[in-house]
Amino acid sequence: MATQKLYAGVKLRELRTRLGLTQKAFAAKLGVSLPYLNQMENNNRPVSTQVVLSMAQEFGFDITELRAGDAERMVTDMREALSDPLFDGQMPPLQDLQLTASNASGFAHAFLQLHRAYRQTHERLASLDEALGREDAALQPSPWEEVRDFFHYCDNYIDAVDRAAEHFANATDEDILRRDDLSIAIQHIDTPHIRHFDSITRTLSLSARSSAPTQRFQILHQIALVAHNDLLEATLDLARFQSDAARQIAKIGLANYFAGAALMPYGKFLEAAGTTRHDLEQLADRFGASIEQVAHRLSTLQRPGAKGIPFFFVRVDQAGTITKRHSATRLQFARFGGACPLWNVHRAFETPGRFLRQLAETPDGVKYISLARDVSKSGGSFSAPTRRFAIGLGCEISHADALVYADDLLPAKPQAFEPIGISCRICERVKCHQRSVPPLESKLSVDHNLRETLPYKVGADR
Repeated sequence: MATQKLYAGVKLRELRTRLGLTQKAFAAKLGVSLPYLNQMENNNRPVSTQVVLSMAQEFGFDITELRAGDAERMVTDMREALSDPLFDGQMPPLQDLQLTASNASGFAHAFLQLHRAYRQTHERLASLDEALGREDAALQPSPWEEVRDFFHYCDNYIDAVDRAAEHFANATDEDILRRDDLSIAIQHIDTPHIRHFDSITRTLSLSARSSAPTQRFQILHQIALVAHNDLLEATLDLARFQSDAARQIAKIGLANYFAGAALMPYGKFLEAAGTTRHDLEQLADRFGASIEQVAHRLSTLQRPGAKGIPFFFVRVDQAGTITKRHSATRLQFARFGGACPLWNVHRAFETPGRFLRQLAETPDGVKYISLARDVSKSGGSFSAPTRRFAIGLGCEISHADALVYADDLLPAKPQAFEPIGISCRICERVKCHQRSVPPLESKLSVDHNLRETLPYKVGADR
């Protein structure tokens, strides 16, 4: 398979601007001609290996930042949006979408926002019985989608909050106790509430039914709200959410982010992840965290100059609905609907308490190793409901040597990699036995006298 070309004109321009260099001076330091640099900055030519090495040697540039994570996410999101029947299968060439994401990211975001508004309008019209007669029936962006996209395009790493949490975690007990804003009384009581803070008495009540990792996480969450409120609010100001509901939901997300980063401080956690070879159970025991908290934290290790392995992380419920998602890899998740049914995360409910491993390959030919495990959460009593989830964590197979879970899986034959996709609507595989709907990019042919696995045929075999 041909090597994927790297178009990173935006990153080149950002680096040159940050260094205060003209194109001529920058080209000289990179050892290329001025016209060649101009073509690379405008994404008319891919960035060469020589330029990548020169950037690392001359400027100490972290070459992992050249991976167009944001652009790749936008390309995936645009492909999914363009597969809507509204566009009647008129899918632009992949190269056009890549250039749009790289050179006109503002337009790409606007297009996705417009398509999201269209979908919301369509769904509202489909349920007029709910919308008619309501004063608030005007179209509003979904706060959940707005917050999800905020973390999605921040690469799930918020530097200022992460560093503040790390500083807090590394402070001594005496330093913490001297701070008036942290004079909080903590009590554990039998209550259905996981956490409740009385701002008058400054008393934090935690449910005695919750596990120790959950209680620690909730304490740190409240500390973020009390001691780092100004930082959270400043971060929210920069995000410019369109609704107050989105802002309030995002504040919960930022406080959760602080709690996870304080429970597992970046530097110490990154080092421990390497020494344990990303053994989730060892990391959970070492940092007093849950398996889900550890897996989620691994997906946030994207600090410039000190990045961890690029992981994807996802949590699904029993219906297959994605409730949490992030990917620092080339694998992206469907914005609408559930995950590919061939993915091992759906089988985790069948084997509670065990890690499932899977070697998988996406339609673009990229190979991954994926872990899945159920993370069901008991309500703490016989009559309390149990919340059932499963998580998936994985990375590209090139990082498998750093994972203890891959030791007896590799080397593997090509047929060992199961074919998975993103969403049936945009998946390019035509012979998938689990396909729920046909791909909207391809024409169908139906033979009434022939029935195979699917009642139709899709394009040419792949």
